[in-house]
Amino acid sequence: MPDEKVRNVFVIGLDEANLPTLQQIPGADSLRFHQLLTIEELQVGEVHLPTLIKKAQGVLDDFDGSIDAIVGYWDFPVSTLVPILSERHGTRSTSLESVVKCEHKYWSRLEQQKVTDRHPRFGRVDLTGEPPRPPENVGFPMWVKPALSYSSELAFGVGDEQEFRTAVSEIREGIARIGRPFEHILERVDLPPEMDGVGGRVCLAEEAMSGVQVAVEGYVHQGQVTVYGTLDSINYPDSPCFLRHQYPSTLPQPVLSELHDVSERVMRQIGMDSATFSIEYFYDPRTQEISLLEINPRHSQSHAELFQYVDGVPNHHCMVRLALGDDPRMPHREGQYAMAAKWYHRWFTDGVVRRVPGPEDIARIERETPGVRVEVIPEAGSRLSDLPQQDSYSYELAHIFTGGASEEELREKYDHCVASLGLSFDEIPAE
Repeated sequence: MPDEKVRNVFVIGLDEANLPTLQQIPGADSLRFHQLLTIEELQVGEVHLPTLIKKAQGVLDDFDGSIDAIVGYWDFPVSTLVPILSERHGTRSTSLESVVKCEHKYWSRLEQQKVTDRHPRFGRVDLTGEPPRPPENVGFPMWVKPALSYSSELAFGVGDEQEFRTAVSEIREGIARIGRPFEHILERVDLPPEMDGVGGRVCLAEEAMSGVQVAVEGYVHQGQVTVYGTLDSINYPDSPCFLRHQYPSTLPQPVLSELHDVSERVMRQIGMDSATFSIEYFYDPRTQEISLLEINPRHSQSHAELFQYVDGVPNHHCMVRLALGDDPRMPHREGQYAMAAKWYHRWFTDGVVRRVPGPEDIARIERETPGVRVEVIPEAGSRLSDLPQQDSYSYELAHIFTGGASEEELREKYDHCVASLGLSFDEIPAE
């Protein structure tokens, strides 16, 4: 776009992995991306929200140029900082209230049940109870988790009273890390009567869902809800941990249509606008029923390469265009590959990392295998249990993105990458 004014886009938590992807969206030549706060500031330790807001506002106030958009693709606190900072600086964003209705899992369930019954039975857990007890209307097996969390942190699948009490004990110890700063956000919105006294440090129990996990991605633009993609999430065998996300979904069209319908109704109820979303569901092939797991008030940066491989454009495109007030429509099936996957190479026991591949090794792997991108998570010498943002059951070693013509080709490329990485560990002796 010759002679077009360069527009400044501030990305809260801009990281090295996503910058190249952002620079590949259409029209990126006329955009300049700026980091606003680091990942470490946003996700390591307990967040002090007033400090983050003050620091971010200072950067924006001192910027010598136009502030054309403020965006982010991470969970809390990024998701809530976007509308707070956008309101102050006059850029486009959905309302803070609509984001909180998604991020606070208990409030989100209250909103969902107003427009759909496609969700599990749920209830609040009294963390002060001795012994703690499940809600009366929620049966085992169930999931117990804070109402505020990310990356399945402090989320536990439990099958009986003893496992329930053990999970609640761990949640009690860690719930303040996100729950306490979130209470600063709750003070900024008008809460309905059903949220009186709930707060941010609240625990939720939900009946376990079964079947195929699936994610619906979309956006709301000028009040119109649009779904642009549906992805399958496949777990490791006998584990709740993701093995891969695969796009496009292989579910039957009637199921996809129902997923789209429920997503549209729920997002209209939430009141979101000028923003992207990602909703996770379960589909049970035996009963042919869907059940809504959770709503993320952002698109998934984990899926950016998958949309680029299949549709020709990373899904970051929608986020940026909405914030700029431009047309957010995605192309369809204009990419190089028929399907794509993001794989999670995991380790299920603790250990110390002895060897990781260097940048030259990773570049060689990507060069030898077209349609592949590799991100290694730990550094040599690090202990797996010290890695931040891990789920309660495993440790992520690498993210491997693959594009191909078939599932068989995706798996072959993944297996080749895992074998080529040469990761090695020293086991931690049992205490």
